[in-house]
Amino acid sequence: MNPSDKPLLLIALGGNALIRKGQKGTAEEQFANLKAPMRQVARLSRDYRLVITHGNGPQAGNLLLQQESCREVPDMPLEIIVAMTQGQIGYMIESTLDRALMEIGVTNEQLFVSLISYVVVDEKDPAFQNPTKPIGPFHSEEEARRLPYTMVRTDKGYRRVVASPAPLAIVEHREIKKLIETGFIVICCGGGGIPVIRKDRKFRGVDAVIDKDLASAVLAAEIKADAFLIASDVAGVCLDWGTPQQRQLCRVSAAELEGYRAQGHFPAGSMGPKVQALLQFHRATGNRGIICHLEDIERAVAGAAGTEVGMPY
Repeated sequence: MNPSDKPLLLIALGGNALIRKGQKGTAEEQFANLKAPMRQVARLSRDYRLVITHGNGPQAGNLLLQQESCREVPDMPLEIIVAMTQGQIGYMIESTLDRALMEIGVTNEQLFVSLISYVVVDEKDPAFQNPTKPIGPFHSEEEARRLPYTMVRTDKGYRRVVASPAPLAIVEHREIKKLIETGFIVICCGGGGIPVIRKDRKFRGVDAVIDKDLASAVLAAEIKADAFLIASDVAGVCLDWGTPQQRQLCRVSAAELEGYRAQGHFPAGSMGPKVQALLQFHRATGNRGIICHLEDIERAVAGAAGTEVGMPY
């Protein structure tokens, strides 16, 4: 098959692709956790052009903890923290993918690159007036009073909260499209991208975090992906989650899924953004949107696992 004739698949990896519950997040743990998904990506590269996006929650949290624990080194703003994790995780994905490609006999023929990515947000987004996204380490009430941030009380202590505005566009989407056309697997939009606003025809970073799945949906539509897949630690989208009536959806229309969302089945803090991302992509393109477990990426692409929105709406 001519590479340009291959369908385009965007895979959004959840944060648990690198750090799982109960782990400290050592480099060894993260490399080991990436092996299974990257082996699937390597095999899929035979039949698909690929773009990989990823989360960065635990890694960004660790960097924030490190800088708050050391007063000798200047603190970096959140936009720089996101950029640092894009480089860190991009390197880990690249090196693990390289080994996975070699395992199946693909060496110099497959190119890949990690790209620092910005995402445009609206400075008038209501999210800036109501920060709700917890980030960084936990603090005691006394420590929280001394910190120059907006803090929120949680079960484990006080945490900093920042805005999470809606992503509007990926600044580098044209470059990403060119790289895909040249034959690259592109790793980008790490942590939802570096949030920026346009000011006097220039970009300026802002203190916020972007939902990785929503940013990935925007990019998938911009590059006209044939399929958009979110890989996480759940097998798919479920109704009545956590109850004896819990059941997973397999194939569903956008209208049905929107109806279930209106009924309150998908909370904002868990499955809500993923479902929103799938609906947003499918309505923009009419193409397949999938949510599946990290171990089921290949099976989900083949239509044998996960939850898929792909029928007319």
